[in-house]
Amino acid sequence: MKQLRIRTLVGLFLAAGVLSWSGARLWDSVGSLPKVPLAAPIVLAVIAVVLLATALSLRSRLRAQRERRPGAKGVEPLMAARAVVFGQASALVAALVAGMYGGTGAFLLEFLDIPARRDQAVYAGLSVVMGIAVIAAAFFLERVCKLPEDDDEDGQTAAAA
Repeated sequence: MKQLRIRTLVGLFLAAGVLSWSGARLWDSVGSLPKVPLAAPIVLAVIAVVLLATALSLRSRLRAQRERRPGAKGVEPLMAARAVVFGQASALVAALVAGMYGGTGAFLLEFLDIPARRDQAVYAGLSVVMGIAVIAAAFFLERVCKLPEDDDEDGQTAAAA
């Protein structure tokens, strides 16, 4: 499984942001701009909390397993792989969503004197912050589930030796 790359996420964020900003300008010129829902930052925050809770749970279970504590509940490799895939997918979607709301929020910065648009800009800004939180939690989860590096010179794994 390949690791997440910051370059990929930044590229998605910027592409979505530019498209969203230009789309917001176009949409506003022909009518009213679609609203940024209050639920957007809330849903992203919930996803970030779920990812963080999963990472912390797996980390404590892996630590207990490494220290051979009696009654330690192990971590199945497939479960860890699924958690990492969930984190990676969440990070990719969060980069797109944060870019989309970031572009819309950048457009709305011109209209902060209008209360309704100011609220929309705040929701968009919070969505970007929560998107970054999802990405950070996904990187932490990926780090927790990463296998230790192979330090053997002859190419054998530590488990096979």
